[in-house]
Amino acid sequence: MDEQRPARVLTGPHQAHGSDERVLGLFDRERYEPVEVRIDSDGSAGSLRPGYLLDVDLEWSEPRPHLEDFTLRRPTLYAFADDIDPVFEVARDLWEEARASGDSMNSRLTRNTDNEVNGVCYVFADSGSADRFQEFEDGSRPLEPLVDRVNESDEPAPREAFVLRPADGAFVVVTIALEKGGHFADTLRETYDLDRPAEPLASATHR
Repeated sequence: MDEQRPARVLTGPHQAHGSDERVLGLFDRERYEPVEVRIDSDGSAGSLRPGYLLDVDLEWSEPRPHLEDFTLRRPTLYAFADDIDPVFEVARDLWEEARASGDSMNSRLTRNTDNEVNGVCYVFADSGSADRFQEFEDGSRPLEPLVDRVNESDEPAPREAFVLRPADGAFVVVTIALEKGGHFADTLRETYDLDRPAEPLASATHR
């Protein structure tokens, strides 16, 4: 039975482990959990990128549901980079403040040279048994609340969200650039060698 629901793309199309199936990682915003779905090898789902917000029709079957159809609602992009160097100034300052106060997280709006808000930056401790970077990447610790908070305070629009872990592994940075393709997002991509992917899909329904 088909069931339409909102979902976020977590991982782009890839081969399922131990199988010939093509799969896609989604974060099911209704169940609020990650799910791996089968996709057709010759369909437009192959052009979906991490971060895209979708409305999806899933056929629930074993061992994993099949993506029957989708509508691209908002082409936000997610990007991940491990072992980054250098750590940009806002993130470094936030982490020093968190350490000094004994907190495990901290946040601050980011601003451009004209003092205009261009994003928000969070830092999270990445120590002990939890691998925060991996949790954000696989969706077990969703980025949804952080992105939703930005959209609540500003008109919903495509964003770029960056999850970055410094080389020392002490903390994880989550930075959301308000403007997709804007100067702030471009600077982060250039600094951390994160190519912007090709995006052939338009905001329409695809099968």
